[in-house]
Amino acid sequence: MKAICFQGVQDVRVCELPDPTIQDDRDAIVRVRLAGLCGSDLHPYFGRETGLDPGTAMGHEFVGEIVALGHGVRKLSMGQRVCAPFTTNCGDCYYCQLGLTSRCVHSQLFGWREQGRGLHGGQATFVRVPHADATLMPVADDVSDTTALLLGDNLSTGYFAAQLVGIEPQGTYVVVGCGTVGLLAIQSTFLLGATRVIAVDPEPSRQRIASSLGAIACGDAGQAIELVRDQTEGRGADGVMELVGLPDAQRLAYELIRPGGTMSVIGCHCTPHFAFSPADAYNKNLTYRTGRCPARSLMSRLSRQLRDSPLDLSWCITHQFPIDQGREAYEHFSGHKDGCIKAVLTID
Repeated sequence: MKAICFQGVQDVRVCELPDPTIQDDRDAIVRVRLAGLCGSDLHPYFGRETGLDPGTAMGHEFVGEIVALGHGVRKLSMGQRVCAPFTTNCGDCYYCQLGLTSRCVHSQLFGWREQGRGLHGGQATFVRVPHADATLMPVADDVSDTTALLLGDNLSTGYFAAQLVGIEPQGTYVVVGCGTVGLLAIQSTFLLGATRVIAVDPEPSRQRIASSLGAIACGDAGQAIELVRDQTEGRGADGVMELVGLPDAQRLAYELIRPGGTMSVIGCHCTPHFAFSPADAYNKNLTYRTGRCPARSLMSRLSRQLRDSPLDLSWCITHQFPIDQGREAYEHFSGHKDGCIKAVLTID
Protein backbone atom coordinates (compact mmCIF):
# COMPACT_ATOMS: atom_id res chain seq x y z
CA MET A 1 0.00 0.00 0.00
CA LYS A 2 0.97 3.64 -0.36
CA ALA A 3 1.63 5.65 2.78
CA ILE A 4 3.06 9.03 3.79
CA CYS A 5 5.96 7.94 5.96
CA PHE A 6 8.05 9.88 8.45
CA GLN A 7 11.75 9.77 7.61
CA GLY A 8 13.20 12.58 9.71
CA VAL A 9 12.81 16.25 10.55
CA GLN A 10 10.88 17.97 7.74
CA ASP A 11 11.19 14.80 5.70
CA VAL A 12 8.09 12.78 4.80
CA ARG A 13 7.88 10.60 1.71
CA VAL A 14 5.41 8.48 -0.22
CA CYS A 15 6.44 4.89 0.46
CA GLU A 16 5.22 1.39 -0.24
CA LEU A 17 4.39 -0.58 2.90
CA PRO A 18 2.91 -4.07 3.30
CA ASP A 19 -0.88 -4.07 3.52
CA PRO A 20 -2.01 -4.43 7.15
CA THR A 21 -3.58 -7.70 8.24
CA ILE A 22 -5.89 -8.83 11.03
CA GLN A 23 -3.70 -9.49 14.08
CA ASP A 24 -6.40 -9.85 16.72
CA ASP A 25 -10.04 -11.03 16.60
CA ARG A 26 -11.16 -7.49 17.53
CA ASP A 27 -9.31 -5.81 14.62
CA ALA A 28 -10.74 -4.20 11.50
CA ILE A 29 -8.96 -3.13 8.35
CA VAL A 30 -10.20 0.15 6.86
CA ARG A 31 -9.60 1.26 3.30
CA VAL A 32 -8.99 4.99 3.67
CA ARG A 33 -10.91 7.47 1.49
CA LEU A 34 -9.87 10.71 3.16
CA ALA A 35 -7.04 11.44 5.59
CA GLY A 36 -6.27 14.67 7.41
CA LEU A 37 -3.09 16.48 8.36
CA CYS A 38 -3.20 17.72 11.95
CA GLY A 39 -1.14 20.22 13.89
CA SER A 40 -0.01 17.34 16.11
CA ASP A 41 1.64 15.75 13.06
CA LEU A 42 3.91 18.78 12.91
CA HIS A 43 5.53 18.07 16.30
CA PRO A 44 7.61 15.14 14.98
CA TYR A 45 7.79 16.78 11.54
CA PHE A 46 9.62 19.79 13.04
CA GLY A 47 11.53 17.72 15.59
CA ARG A 48 9.68 19.14 18.61
CA GLU A 49 8.63 15.60 19.57
CA THR A 50 11.12 12.76 19.24
CA GLY A 51 11.02 8.97 19.23
CA LEU A 52 8.92 8.31 16.12
CA ASP A 53 10.42 5.48 14.07
CA PRO A 54 11.45 6.39 10.52
CA GLY A 55 9.20 4.56 8.09
CA THR A 56 6.07 5.04 10.19
CA ALA A 57 2.90 5.86 8.26
CA MET A 58 1.80 9.26 9.54
CA GLY A 59 -1.59 10.56 10.55
CA HIS A 60 -4.45 9.92 12.97
CA GLU A 61 -7.41 11.38 11.07
CA PHE A 62 -9.16 9.15 8.55
CA VAL A 63 -12.49 8.11 7.06
CA GLY A 64 -12.98 4.99 5.00
CA GLU A 65 -14.71 1.66 4.46
CA ILE A 66 -14.25 -1.61 6.31
CA VAL A 67 -12.64 -4.25 4.09
CA ALA A 68 -11.75 -6.91 6.71
CA LEU A 69 -13.02 -7.84 10.16
CA GLY A 70 -11.74 -10.07 12.93
CA HIS A 71 -14.05 -12.85 14.13
CA GLY A 72 -14.63 -11.06 17.42
CA VAL A 73 -16.05 -7.86 15.93
CA ARG A 74 -19.81 -7.77 16.54
CA LYS A 75 -21.08 -4.25 15.86
CA LEU A 76 -19.59 -3.48 12.44
CA SER A 77 -20.02 -4.90 8.96
CA MET A 78 -18.04 -5.20 5.76
CA GLY A 79 -18.28 -2.18 3.47
CA GLN A 80 -19.50 0.10 6.27
CA ARG A 81 -18.28 3.70 6.14
CA VAL A 82 -16.54 4.62 9.38
CA CYS A 83 -14.41 7.27 11.03
CA ALA A 84 -12.08 7.01 14.00
CA PRO A 85 -10.75 9.09 16.87
CA PHE A 86 -7.02 9.64 16.97
CA THR A 87 -6.51 6.91 19.58
CA THR A 88 -7.96 3.43 19.94
CA ASN A 89 -10.06 2.49 22.95
CA CYS A 90 -11.51 -0.77 24.25
CA GLY A 91 -14.85 0.55 25.52
CA ASP A 92 -14.74 -1.62 28.65
CA CYS A 93 -12.00 -0.43 31.00
CA TYR A 94 -12.47 1.98 33.92
CA TYR A 95 -11.48 5.03 31.86
CA CYS A 96 -13.66 4.14 28.87
CA GLN A 97 -16.65 3.67 31.19
CA LEU A 98 -15.84 7.05 32.74
CA GLY A 99 -15.92 8.65 29.28
CA LEU A 100 -12.18 9.33 29.30
CA THR A 101 -11.60 7.21 26.21
CA SER A 102 -8.29 8.89 25.42
CA ARG A 103 -6.87 7.28 28.57
CA CYS A 104 -8.07 3.75 27.82
CA VAL A 105 -5.64 1.23 29.32
CA HIS A 106 -5.30 -0.33 25.85
CA SER A 107 -5.07 3.00 24.00
CA GLN A 108 -2.74 3.40 21.05
CA LEU A 109 -2.18 6.51 18.95
CA PHE A 110 -2.58 6.08 15.22
CA GLY A 111 0.59 7.07 13.38
CA TRP A 112 3.02 6.48 16.23
CA ARG A 113 5.55 3.64 16.21
CA GLU A 114 8.50 3.71 18.55
CA GLN A 115 11.21 1.04 18.71
CA GLY A 116 9.14 -1.12 16.41
CA ARG A 117 5.97 -1.01 18.50
CA GLY A 118 2.75 0.87 17.85
CA LEU A 119 0.35 1.62 15.02
CA HIS A 120 0.84 2.89 11.53
CA GLY A 121 -1.38 5.87 10.75
CA GLY A 122 -4.22 6.74 8.44
CA GLN A 123 -2.30 8.67 5.77
CA ALA A 124 -2.20 5.43 3.85
CA THR A 125 -4.29 3.22 1.59
CA PHE A 126 -5.25 0.96 4.50
CA VAL A 127 -5.08 1.12 8.28
CA ARG A 128 -5.45 -1.54 10.95
CA VAL A 129 -7.83 -0.58 13.78
CA PRO A 130 -7.58 -2.53 17.08
CA HIS A 131 -10.67 -2.73 19.32
CA ALA A 132 -12.71 -1.85 16.26
CA ASP A 133 -16.16 -2.17 17.86
CA ALA A 134 -15.36 0.55 20.39
CA THR A 135 -12.95 2.66 18.35
CA LEU A 136 -14.74 3.07 15.02
CA MET A 137 -17.90 5.11 14.58
CA PRO A 138 -20.25 4.31 11.68
CA VAL A 139 -20.88 7.38 9.52
CA ALA A 140 -24.51 8.18 8.66
CA ASP A 141 -25.43 8.62 5.01
CA ASP A 142 -26.18 12.32 5.49
CA VAL A 143 -22.75 13.05 7.02
CA SER A 144 -19.98 13.99 4.59
CA ASP A 145 -16.49 12.51 4.69
CA THR A 146 -15.06 15.89 5.70
CA THR A 147 -17.45 16.29 8.65
CA ALA A 148 -16.72 12.72 9.76
CA LEU A 149 -12.99 13.44 9.53
CA LEU A 150 -13.35 16.54 11.72
CA LEU A 151 -15.46 14.68 14.28
CA GLY A 152 -12.60 12.25 14.89
CA ASP A 153 -10.17 14.89 16.08
CA ASN A 154 -10.27 18.62 15.30
CA LEU A 155 -13.95 19.30 16.03
CA SER A 156 -14.02 17.09 19.11
CA THR A 157 -10.85 18.73 20.42
CA GLY A 158 -12.11 22.26 19.77
CA TYR A 159 -15.36 21.42 21.54
CA PHE A 160 -13.43 19.86 24.44
CA ALA A 161 -11.36 23.03 24.83
CA ALA A 162 -14.50 25.15 25.04
CA GLN A 163 -16.22 22.72 27.37
CA LEU A 164 -13.32 22.81 29.84
CA VAL A 165 -13.52 26.55 30.44
CA GLY A 166 -17.19 26.39 31.47
CA ILE A 167 -18.99 28.72 29.08
CA GLU A 168 -21.40 31.33 30.51
CA PRO A 169 -23.42 33.61 28.17
CA GLN A 170 -22.16 36.80 29.81
CA GLY A 171 -18.50 35.76 29.83
CA THR A 172 -15.57 36.87 27.71
CA TYR A 173 -13.52 34.06 26.19
CA VAL A 174 -10.26 34.04 24.27
CA VAL A 175 -8.90 31.51 21.80
CA VAL A 176 -5.11 31.66 21.41
CA GLY A 177 -4.09 30.00 18.16
CA CYS A 178 -6.52 29.86 15.26
CA GLY A 179 -5.48 26.81 13.35
CA THR A 180 -8.22 24.34 12.55
CA VAL A 181 -8.79 23.35 16.18
CA GLY A 182 -8.76 26.95 17.38
CA LEU A 183 -11.29 28.03 14.79
CA LEU A 184 -13.50 25.07 15.65
CA ALA A 185 -13.11 26.02 19.32
CA ILE A 186 -14.53 29.44 18.43
CA GLN A 187 -17.56 27.82 16.83
CA SER A 188 -17.93 25.44 19.78
CA THR A 189 -17.75 28.32 22.26
CA PHE A 190 -20.65 30.02 20.52
CA LEU A 191 -22.48 26.68 20.26
CA LEU A 192 -22.20 26.33 24.05
CA GLY A 193 -23.79 29.74 24.57
CA ALA A 194 -21.05 32.37 24.60
CA THR A 195 -21.74 35.80 23.13
CA ARG A 196 -18.21 37.27 23.11
CA VAL A 197 -15.10 35.51 21.82
CA ILE A 198 -11.70 37.06 21.08
CA ALA A 199 -9.33 35.27 18.73
CA VAL A 200 -5.54 35.70 18.65
CA ASP A 201 -3.38 34.58 15.72
CA PRO A 202 -0.64 36.28 13.67
CA GLU A 203 -1.89 34.89 10.32
CA PRO A 204 -4.21 37.36 8.52
CA SER A 205 -6.04 34.55 6.72
CA ARG A 206 -6.88 32.92 10.05
CA GLN A 207 -7.95 36.25 11.51
CA ARG A 208 -10.37 36.71 8.62
CA ILE A 209 -11.96 33.32 9.19
CA ALA A 210 -12.17 33.94 12.94
CA SER A 211 -13.98 37.22 12.23
CA SER A 212 -16.36 35.50 9.83
CA LEU A 213 -17.23 33.03 12.59
CA GLY A 214 -18.20 35.89 14.91
CA ALA A 215 -15.03 36.41 16.94
CA ILE A 216 -13.16 39.67 17.49
CA ALA A 217 -9.80 38.91 15.90
CA CYS A 218 -6.36 40.36 16.60
CA GLY A 219 -2.84 39.49 15.57
CA ASP A 220 -0.36 39.78 18.44
CA ALA A 221 0.04 39.65 22.19
CA GLY A 222 0.00 43.40 22.76
CA GLN A 223 -3.22 43.85 20.79
CA ALA A 224 -4.81 40.92 22.58
CA ILE A 225 -4.00 42.23 26.05
CA GLU A 226 -5.34 45.69 25.21
CA LEU A 227 -8.48 44.30 23.60
CA VAL A 228 -9.28 41.98 26.50
CA ARG A 229 -8.81 44.81 28.99
CA ASP A 230 -11.12 47.03 26.97
CA GLN A 231 -13.79 44.33 26.76
CA THR A 232 -13.69 43.41 30.46
CA GLU A 233 -13.19 46.72 32.30
CA GLY A 234 -9.60 45.71 32.94
CA ARG A 235 -10.35 42.38 34.67
CA GLY A 236 -9.18 39.92 32.04
CA ALA A 237 -10.95 37.08 30.27
CA ASP A 238 -13.18 34.61 32.11
CA GLY A 239 -11.70 31.75 30.13
CA VAL A 240 -8.77 31.31 27.76
CA MET A 241 -8.28 28.37 25.41
CA GLU A 242 -4.64 27.84 24.44
CA LEU A 243 -4.36 25.68 21.35
CA VAL A 244 -0.79 26.28 20.19
CA GLY A 245 1.33 24.14 22.49
CA LEU A 246 4.28 26.55 22.77
CA PRO A 247 5.56 28.52 25.79
CA ASP A 248 4.82 32.00 24.39
CA ALA A 249 1.19 31.06 23.84
CA GLN A 250 0.89 29.60 27.32
CA ARG A 251 2.35 32.74 28.86
CA LEU A 252 0.00 34.95 26.86
CA ALA A 253 -2.96 32.87 28.01
CA TYR A 254 -1.89 33.48 31.61
CA GLU A 255 -1.59 37.23 31.03
CA LEU A 256 -5.04 37.42 29.44
CA ILE A 257 -6.99 35.59 32.13
CA ARG A 258 -8.66 37.30 35.08
CA PRO A 259 -8.20 36.22 38.71
CA GLY A 260 -10.41 33.20 39.27
CA GLY A 261 -10.59 32.43 35.56
CA THR A 262 -10.13 29.09 33.82
CA MET A 263 -7.48 28.18 31.27
CA SER A 264 -7.88 25.16 29.03
CA VAL A 265 -4.66 24.04 27.40
CA ILE A 266 -5.29 21.62 24.58
CA GLY A 267 -2.24 22.48 22.48
CA CYS A 268 0.12 19.49 22.71
CA HIS A 269 3.10 20.81 24.71
CA CYS A 270 6.51 19.26 24.15
CA THR A 271 8.50 21.54 26.47
CA PRO A 272 9.37 20.29 29.99
CA HIS A 273 8.30 23.38 31.95
CA PHE A 274 5.32 25.69 32.35
CA ALA A 275 5.62 29.23 31.04
CA PHE A 276 4.41 30.51 34.42
CA SER A 277 5.17 29.41 37.95
CA PRO A 278 3.02 27.72 40.62
CA ALA A 279 3.16 31.02 42.50
CA ASP A 280 1.76 32.82 39.44
CA ALA A 281 -1.13 30.35 39.30
CA TYR A 282 -1.73 30.71 43.05
CA ASN A 283 -1.70 34.49 42.86
CA LYS A 284 -4.46 34.44 40.22
CA ASN A 285 -6.57 31.67 41.76
CA LEU A 286 -6.15 30.08 38.36
CA THR A 287 -8.01 26.95 37.31
CA TYR A 288 -5.81 25.13 34.80
CA ARG A 289 -7.39 22.33 32.78
CA THR A 290 -5.60 20.26 30.22
CA GLY A 291 -5.30 16.80 28.72
CA ARG A 292 -5.83 14.70 25.66
CA CYS A 293 -9.35 15.04 24.26
CA PRO A 294 -11.55 11.96 24.82
CA ALA A 295 -12.59 12.20 21.19
CA ARG A 296 -14.45 8.91 20.91
CA SER A 297 -16.75 9.74 23.81
CA LEU A 298 -17.57 13.11 22.16
CA MET A 299 -17.97 11.96 18.55
CA SER A 300 -21.44 10.42 18.84
CA ARG A 301 -22.72 13.29 20.99
CA LEU A 302 -21.39 15.92 18.59
CA SER A 303 -22.79 14.07 15.59
CA ARG A 304 -26.26 14.26 17.16
CA GLN A 305 -25.77 17.89 18.19
CA LEU A 306 -24.81 18.91 14.66
CA ARG A 307 -28.14 17.59 13.40
CA ASP A 308 -29.95 19.97 15.77
CA SER A 309 -27.50 22.88 15.51
CA PRO A 310 -25.56 22.61 12.23
CA LEU A 311 -22.19 24.34 11.95
CA ASP A 312 -20.85 25.86 8.75
CA LEU A 313 -17.65 23.87 8.23
CA SER A 314 -17.13 24.89 4.62
CA TRP A 315 -14.17 27.14 5.53
CA CYS A 316 -12.20 24.33 7.11
CA ILE A 317 -10.69 22.20 4.34
CA THR A 318 -8.72 24.64 2.22
CA HIS A 319 -6.39 22.26 0.38
CA GLN A 320 -6.75 18.73 -0.99
CA PHE A 321 -3.90 16.61 -2.33
CA PRO A 322 -3.71 13.09 -3.74
CA ILE A 323 -1.60 10.82 -1.60
CA ASP A 324 1.20 10.92 -4.18
CA GLN A 325 1.63 14.60 -3.28
CA GLY A 326 2.00 13.99 0.43
CA ARG A 327 5.27 15.89 0.68
CA GLU A 328 3.66 18.94 -0.94
CA ALA A 329 0.70 18.63 1.43
CA TYR A 330 3.02 18.82 4.45
CA GLU A 331 4.90 21.77 2.99
CA HIS A 332 1.68 23.70 2.42
CA PHE A 333 0.18 22.82 5.79
CA SER A 334 3.30 23.39 7.88
CA GLY A 335 4.11 26.69 6.18
CA HIS A 336 0.52 28.02 5.84
CA LYS A 337 1.18 28.33 2.11
CA ASP A 338 -1.56 29.89 0.00
CA GLY A 339 -3.65 30.49 3.13
CA CYS A 340 -3.70 26.81 4.05
CA ILE A 341 -5.83 26.17 7.12
CA LYS A 342 -6.24 22.42 6.82
CA ALA A 343 -4.94 20.02 4.20
CA VAL A 344 -6.35 16.59 3.49
CA LEU A 345 -5.27 13.65 1.35
CA THR A 346 -7.66 11.94 -1.02
CA ILE A 347 -6.85 8.27 -1.46
CA ASP A 348 -8.12 6.27 -4.41
